[in-house]
Amino acid sequence: MKRLNITIPEKVAEAIEIYENKSKFISEAIIEKIKKEAKEKLDQQLIEGYKHQYNLDQKTNNEWEEATLEGWPD
Repeated sequence: MKRLNITIPEKVAEAIEIYENKSKFISEAIIEKIKKEAKEKLDQQLIEGYKHQYNLDQKTNNEWEEATLEGWPD
């Protein structure tokens, strides 16, 4: 464990007064936020990867279509 001295807005401090173990509550909230941001980053990376792969697939499909139709009458 590491002790931190932090400053938070007065309204936030008042809102967490109802929790007996404020340190645990704050730690869990921070962990939840970190996980959420990591998931959002991964989701964005997956979307970009899928878009990139789609473009590669489209290029490959176009090349195969040209080869497949080669020599066929119009």
